[in-house]
Amino acid sequence: MKPFVQIATRPEDDVALTERSAVLDFTGLAEDELLWARLDRDPFPALGAEDISGIILCGSPFTVSDPADGKTAAQARAEAEIFRVLDQVIAEDIPFLGACYGIGTLGTHQGARIDRVNGEPLGAVQVTLTEAGRQDPLIREASLPGTFTGLVGHKEAVNTLPEHATVLATGSSSPVQMFRVGTRQYATQFHPELDIPSIIERARAYRDHGYFSPDEMEDVFAALRGESADHPPRLLRAFATLFAR
Repeated sequence: MKPFVQIATRPEDDVALTERSAVLDFTGLAEDELLWARLDRDPFPALGAEDISGIILCGSPFTVSDPADGKTAAQARAEAEIFRVLDQVIAEDIPFLGACYGIGTLGTHQGARIDRVNGEPLGAVQVTLTEAGRQDPLIREASLPGTFTGLVGHKEAVNTLPEHATVLATGSSSPVQMFRVGTRQYATQFHPELDIPSIIERARAYRDHGYFSPDEMEDVFAALRGESADHPPRLLRAFATLFAR
């Protein structure tokens, strides 16, 4: 099998390692089947469609809608690399699944308006598939129900999508929870690479990044512990199954 590539943009080594472990677990891929590209520090490797099965982009402390003069060097470098990779993804029809930061980057690349109007605090939300979502091959492979719980925490979100994008899932406070461009380039607002314990661990690492009030952190965690969000990680296993070659 040709390997998949996981793109990471988290500068914190411990958080990045935890994220990688989660992607390996949920995809079911072995270490040598999932290359790791940390674009906050290194360029994307010289790989094309003939070399890989697909690309997974996880969440990030970065937000594409930040003013350019407010972005760190690591963020600017990561975004430039991601947009270069997305040029290749679209041109070569490489399977792509981006989570959270992925919806901002793929959306921006494809002409969506990404801003802070539909941001959501850390928590569990109801996600509902559209008719197109119920018919989508990746979602069908994942056996997602018509409505399920997704885990979110994001400052920016899709405001408007270009006409060529297909909305696959919606939510009440963030209307675009998943979309597709082309036939196999996907982005989700919710996190398929996180379950309840891992989102709590992630939130502790980013407690002062504005996703929730630090004074309310334990109350937020208590509410999360009362939720079940077992369906979204199925997308990662389905992506690895459907596009492996």
